[in-house]
This record gives sequence, C-alpha cells and structure tokens, in this order.
Amino acid sequence: MDEHTMIRQNTSEEITMKVITSVYGTTENGDRINSFALQNNNRIEIEIIEYGAIVATIKTPDKNGIIEDITLGYDELSGWENDPYYFGATIGRVANRTGGAQFILDGKTYDLAPNTLPDFGNNHLHGGIKPFNKVVWKGSEFKNDQEVGVVFEYLSKDGEEGYPGNLSCRVIYSLNNKNELKIIYKANTDQKTIVNVTHHSYYNLAGAGNGTILDQLVSINADEFTMADENLIPTGEILPVIGLPIDFKEARSVGSRMDEMQMKNFKGYDLNYIVNHEEAGDMDFAASAKDMKSGRKLEVFTTQPCMHFYTSNFLDGKPGRSGASYIQYGAFCFEPQAYPDAANKSNFESIVISPEDTYEQKIIYKFSVVELSKN
Repeated sequence: MDEHTMIRQNTSEEITMKVITSVYGTTENGDRINSFALQNNNRIEIEIIEYGAIVATIKTPDKNGIIEDITLGYDELSGWENDPYYFGATIGRVANRTGGAQFILDGKTYDLAPNTLPDFGNNHLHGGIKPFNKVVWKGSEFKNDQEVGVVFEYLSKDGEEGYPGNLSCRVIYSLNNKNELKIIYKANTDQKTIVNVTHHSYYNLAGAGNGTILDQLVSINADEFTMADENLIPTGEILPVIGLPIDFKEARSVGSRMDEMQMKNFKGYDLNYIVNHEEAGDMDFAASAKDMKSGRKLEVFTTQPCMHFYTSNFLDGKPGRSGASYIQYGAFCFEPQAYPDAANKSNFESIVISPEDTYEQKIIYKFSVVELSKN
C-alpha cells in the first residue's frame, strides 16, 4: 500500500506565523512565569513556558483537520512544579544516568545529586534533584521571514547539583511553515565541566490521553545501541541491534515485540541508540513515528550522536491535562543526546567542555500528516 506525506497548508492570507506571549502563572516561590505560543500557517501551535524551558503543548491537525495536543502535560503551573516524569522538559546539565552519582575530571571526583529511585540504585538521573526543568529561565520572543521562536537563558552556577563551573545556557526554540520545531542548545563555561542537554516530550500521535502507543509505527536509524546493566547504567559495550527486539531499522509497531522487553527493570523500551551519522555532528535523520488512525507523523533529525527511546513504562494512571489518565505505554519519547554515562566511560564520545569551547547541539521534530492511497 503506497503512502505519501502531506503538509496541510492554510491558504488564508490573514494568517501568518506569530508568537503570543502571556502570563502562564506564578511559582510556589512567587516567580511570574510567561508562556510563548508559537503558531505557523498550518494550524500548528507549540506553547513553551519559562518554568523549566518546558514545551507545555504541541497541537497539530490529524488527517481530518482535527487539532489535538499530542504531548502529555498539565493544565496548571503547579503540575509542572510537581511533575516526576519530565514531561516536555529541557534536560540538563547532563541527560540520562550517571553511574554512582559521580564522575572524575582531571583527577578530581565530583559527587552529583543522586536521584534515589526504586530498583535503579543510587545514581544521578537527568541532571539531579533540581535540574534544568525545575528552574526558571528568562524567555524572549523573536520572529523573522522563516520562523518564529523564543530564546531561553539560564545561568547554572558553579556547584549546582554537584557540577563544576558557571554554565551560561541558552535554549532556542523555533517553528517554521515546514512544520519543524527546531531546538538549539548552546552553553559556555568558565571552567572545565560536562554537558549533555536534550528534550523530553512524551508523544502520543493519536492525541494525549487517547490510549496507548502500542499500535503506532516506529523507525529508528541505528545499527547499534549501548548495553546497560540492571540499573540501566551503560556497561560500556556497544552492540548491534540486529536480531534483537530493539531493532527498529524497519518500521514496525511499538507493541509488536513488547512482550520480549518486559523483563527485570525493563518494563518496555528504555535504551540508548547510536544514530547512524555519515559524519559526526551532521544533522541527520534519527527516528520517525506515525499513527495510522489519525494520520499524524513525527520525524526527528539531530546533530547528537545518540537517541534514547522510552515508552513511558512507569506511568501509572496519574491524571494530566483536562483530567486525562496517563497510563503505561500511553506515550513515547525520542531523546537525542550524547552517550549516557559518558563521563565514566572512556570509550564513549566525551561530553567535557572547556572555557574556550561552545557547546552546541540541534534537534528538529517535524510534524506531518500521512494518508494512505486506496489502491
């Protein structure tokens, strides 16, 4: 059965790309939080908030033009403040797990804030106890002929969550009429440190809260993955995916081999793939997903060397936006990033930056509609 991808254009001359800035709410500490709603000519709207530089909503049309939010989230700021799942989060300073919540840099041991989670040991996860998605960023909107967007800035001070160096961070979000959400991460430091930033939206292309993603088709452009131990800490081994239930080189449904992934500490997919790049740092295709009922399709491109694929294994029915129940396998995450636990694995690509360096990585999430021919 042939298929083609269609970008639904709104031809009204009155509609142009724009940013709508408004007050989102006030934190428990009394900080006023602004939101920035990015809109393009194709009825896509992406709302991003200063708290955590979080993507709060991504609204896209389906094959019938019905617009729904395809990301998990909350109605109120308090939901984001108390969120344990990293919905829509900017993840940093270092994404994924750091074994033993410590690393050695130039002979000195740095102890990081441990996230003590059941069954996963005393490790450091996604930046610590108060990581990038739990701090207030300063946002400023921009617009040009090609895109609309917002720049978020935050200074992560020396010693925050155990990391060395004052790290000046920027996250640049933009939306264009190609239906691409582009994210650029930039950072500079005043002393040698480690950095690995990513994005952590939970996607359900059928609409947030509309059942599971088990029937949605996923393709991942990776021949290899990083093997992990029982605590999901990489062992340092790089192994081929071929023949394993984690092989998504050819598109297939998320649920087609899920029973083989339900083992100790692996209730589903929760692993790091090494993206096939022609050259390191190129902006290349990493993954895609599509929901044949709604017609929605998502493609991911990145400069990052790896991508973590997660199938919301630990969601337990917690209520989310509009009272929706967010259940196990109710969403997936595509998280382009550096090698996990790279600070403790000498054979992994380094995540160390020095004062003379500028950290920069890019991700594009592209939204479209797939329609099947009747032939």
